[in-house]
Amino acid sequence: MGRTPKISHHVASGAARLRHVFVRDLEIEALLGIYENERVTPQRIIVNIDLSVKEGDDPISDDIKNVVSYEIVVQKVERIVAQGHVGLVETLAELIAAACLTDKRVTAARVRIEKPDVIKNARSVGVEIERGR
Repeated sequence: MGRTPKISHHVASGAARLRHVFVRDLEIEALLGIYENERVTPQRIIVNIDLSVKEGDDPISDDIKNVVSYEIVVQKVERIVAQGHVGLVETLAELIAAACLTDKRVTAARVRIEKPDVIKNARSVGVEIERGR
């Protein structure tokens, strides 16, 4: 699958006290699509996720338990994809957003799924959704 996903934390400024946790360019093989060959042959997809996370009033104390972990976000995506075939890119995006929103600290989830190998003369095609509480 090649590339290692770029993952990081970004702290937003302002009174809202939001932190953005994101995963960029996660490449994964998935059974995704409506055509017969897409039901049986995995294809490369690229997943990008941006989570708005409400910061609490307490300091994070340099402890991973006190933050939304991008590693856990990646594991959620991998578990969802491992469950098997999904017909629509939109459905997969909804499943990922819903999984991210199970963490009560996450107030919004933006999920982009790209299929880079589907349209010959396009770098990629796909869907981006944003869901919140």
